[in-house]
Amino acid sequence: MISASTLDFRDALPDRGRLAGLDVGTRTIGVALCDAGWTIASPAETILRAKFSVDAAKLRALVAAQLVKGLVIGLPLNLDGSDSPRTQSVRAFARNVEPFGLPILLWDERWSTQAVTRTLLDADASRARRAELVDKLAAAYILQGAIDAMI
Repeated sequence: MISASTLDFRDALPDRGRLAGLDVGTRTIGVALCDAGWTIASPAETILRAKFSVDAAKLRALVAAQLVKGLVIGLPLNLDGSDSPRTQSVRAFARNVEPFGLPILLWDERWSTQAVTRTLLDADASRARRAELVDKLAAAYILQGAIDAMI
């Protein structure tokens, strides 16, 4: 089940449990996880994109190892809320991971990367360090926004 509604997503979850947040890019997938009580999202890892079958295998292994109950996928919308050029590819990605059997929430990710980048700049992180962290931190930002909306 793919939904843009936090209520529908929450209702589709069997019980509270760990959620994974995904920031799907063209070259990487940032991954974040939250605790089973939906208190805080934490960055987990950055997956370098390859063929979808390889990406899916890595995600499936992470979902199984971390006992993930649902996926929150950042949806890259334009500032006016309309679909961006990347929106269609992220929706296709969501359809492709739907066979995992987990509820999927498409969450507006506008400003997530910019907010994280600003925080890293404020922390005086080097360009290399920012590149290393930005995707998984953006995934945590996306996931935290979704869990805050569901509580």
